[in-house]
Amino acid sequence: MNQQKDKNWWGRNWKWFVPVGCLSTLILFATFIALILYLVAGITKSSEAYKKAVVIAKAHPGVQESIGTPVEEGFFTSGSINISGPTGQADLAIPVSGPDGKATLHVVAAKSAGQWTFSTLVVELKETGQRIDLLVQEPEKK
Repeated sequence: MNQQKDKNWWGRNWKWFVPVGCLSTLILFATFIALILYLVAGITKSSEAYKKAVVIAKAHPGVQESIGTPVEEGFFTSGSINISGPTGQADLAIPVSGPDGKATLHVVAAKSAGQWTFSTLVVELKETGQRIDLLVQEPEKK
């Protein structure tokens, strides 16, 4: 009468259930974080201050000459944007790159009466640290 008693479900399956459960939890957590980052990046990139700054940087001859064309913006923008109706502030660092190099577009802007005004709009080249002020008008060539 030495019969072995059958193990319960947990006793039979814990060796695969624990790793699969832990891995599933990690995957869900990573997906949640990625979704938050994607949404924040989308909100930032859809702002008027971001769009105007990128258009100015892409069209600037000094930027085109330094990093090449086409100038493309990167994904991980850092900084903050606060908008409340017709007013707001933006302080952003936007990665940009071209075939000849990488840079960061620094943006500080204020929105008043529905219009954005840039107080800082500078491209800083990664390799040399040179800064190109996009608010300064370049002298006309003769």
